[in-house]
Amino acid sequence: MNGKFFDLKKEKQDRMINAAMKVFAMQGYRHASTDDIVKEAAISKGLLFHYFGSKAGVYKFIFDYSVRFMCLELRTYVDSRERNLIEVIRQVECARMHVLKGYPYMQEFLNRCMLEDCEEALSVTEEKKTALQETYRTVYDQIDYSLLPGKVDGIKLRKMLEFTIAGLMNEKFRDPDYQPETFYEEVCEYLNMVRGLLA
Repeated sequence: MNGKFFDLKKEKQDRMINAAMKVFAMQGYRHASTDDIVKEAAISKGLLFHYFGSKAGVYKFIFDYSVRFMCLELRTYVDSRERNLIEVIRQVECARMHVLKGYPYMQEFLNRCMLEDCEEALSVTEEKKTALQETYRTVYDQIDYSLLPGKVDGIKLRKMLEFTIAGLMNEKFRDPDYQPETFYEEVCEYLNMVRGLLA
């Protein structure tokens, strides 16, 4: 990638980043085209290739950027001293909400990347994929499942909540009026319901 990309105005950087995230998130690497990215970003194809060189170059940059950004937000919003399962998940979702305010397609893009099977895409994301997984592992390892009542299986409860949140995100992602704050509030309602059941 051409380092001068970051000399562009922030608005133009974000427009290009968000356009690429959206196209890759919606179509996957194999079916995404640079034509769709430049159309979405309202830039010339020459400009895209000037900064990124190729479709794989765009994908690698967007993935690396997303991983760094998401890891930073998780470290910022998740209290490393927190041990309560519900509260850790709430803090993770708070971090994601802050990410989605600026980059509405980042979470869906990252989700799609984790399921990607195209060899070209896999070859440019392998190194950074581990960094994101390690950050999530660190966050979830701090949970003390012994704080849960009775015979509640904490791992299964966490997975149940993660599947619920992923389903909600998938539903909201398709809604043109989707707002990160509204999604976060809905997630909190589910978490509070579970918290009440555990009390």
